[in-house]
Amino acid sequence: METPVFNCKNADDVMRAVKDYNVSFIQYWFIDIVGTLKSFQITPNELEASFEEGMGFDGSSILGFARIEESDMVAFPDPTTFQLVSWRPTERPVARMFCDVKNPDGTPFAGDPRFILKSALEKAASKGYTMYVGPELEFFTFASPNDPKVLDFGGYFDAPPLDLGNDIRRDIIFSLNRMGIQVEYSHHEVAPSQHEIDLRYQEALKMADTAMTYKVVVKETARKHGCYATFMPKPLFGENGSGMHVHQSLFKNGKNAFFDPNAQYNLSDECKAYIAGLLKHAKEFVAITNPIVNSYKRLVPGYEAPVYIAWANRNRSSLIRVPMYKPGKEAATRIELRCPDPTANPYLATAAMLGAGLKGIEEGYELTSPTEDNIFSMTEREMEGRGIDSLPGSLYEALTHLRDSEVMKEVLGEHMHNAYLEAKFAEWDEFRTHVSEWELCRYLPTT
Repeated sequence: METPVFNCKNADDVMRAVKDYNVSFIQYWFIDIVGTLKSFQITPNELEASFEEGMGFDGSSILGFARIEESDMVAFPDPTTFQLVSWRPTERPVARMFCDVKNPDGTPFAGDPRFILKSALEKAASKGYTMYVGPELEFFTFASPNDPKVLDFGGYFDAPPLDLGNDIRRDIIFSLNRMGIQVEYSHHEVAPSQHEIDLRYQEALKMADTAMTYKVVVKETARKHGCYATFMPKPLFGENGSGMHVHQSLFKNGKNAFFDPNAQYNLSDECKAYIAGLLKHAKEFVAITNPIVNSYKRLVPGYEAPVYIAWANRNRSSLIRVPMYKPGKEAATRIELRCPDPTANPYLATAAMLGAGLKGIEEGYELTSPTEDNIFSMTEREMEGRGIDSLPGSLYEALTHLRDSEVMKEVLGEHMHNAYLEAKFAEWDEFRTHVSEWELCRYLPTT
């Protein structure tokens, strides 16, 4: 049976689809503060009541959600996100919906990442803007989660037989299509056993939902092929890491607010101020876009990873790249932030990027000249002379910038800002006190 793609607008549409397609269970999805997908299932008998009253759960068991004495949380399904999951049998299909997490009194829960992004988008909407996003999520396929053994030795754009992941990528794309998710193209990436599947740009909230779905589909499809897919940024020493370059633009009154046919580089004043906002606040939001210890093993010079806070039109060694304008493609005018990686919580990362860019527009930040030279080949003195700074070199350093950032406090809200810092500083403490294999090999024989 061909899996249908739904366009539900309300609870009645969902209940009709559940009945028509004999759906067996509905998975309710929500996300914790670090981007881990949480899920529980209900039967169709509970569906109508859940739209009216929500489904209660224990928030104290979810990282960063609530203390034990105020643990009650309620998940309300968003009917517009209803789709059948494409990796389950179709005889008695299973569906999923994303949820908004609320307090028992019905107010939005301040620790819900989806609420954080919605709030940022509402602020943008109050200024007339709609944000569109197109991420490029790279991943590796290995023999197992405990064995980072590569499955091929292909490189960038290699074809079979060097690329042995073609069948996996094809099945991922088919699975995404069955859930209404459009894919632009896919290919083998630079490192062995590394892949990229690019999603067609969408409105920001829908794309954050899509990114979470994409990660589940990738992992489930790889599992069916007898291997393991990981979004870990730097699993292999000496090889390129996995990034999540994020293409983004703002539209106003149905037109691309980043495009100006009469301006230099065809970039509007709003676009230039938005870029300036991202550059100025990059150190403050990088703990969100690059959220784990391993993220900073990727953000080092020499592996195409952008570590230098600069922008350019074509230069991929800069933090922000502006893809070349093509006549007649004004709607495609966008900027590409190249530092994020796919372990980021897509809701918080999108909110952080939007918040920094809007700050640039609100305050009228001036944009520096583009840096078209290869920054990787510059000396420290040359970079200093041109005012080019670097991103933090560790999660700890990034967290200190996030801790002191008034802009990110405003974007995240007090609850999320504090909870995120608490969780991530704990992660750093666990890492810094761990005795690694490298330390034992390096120091044990000589001390």
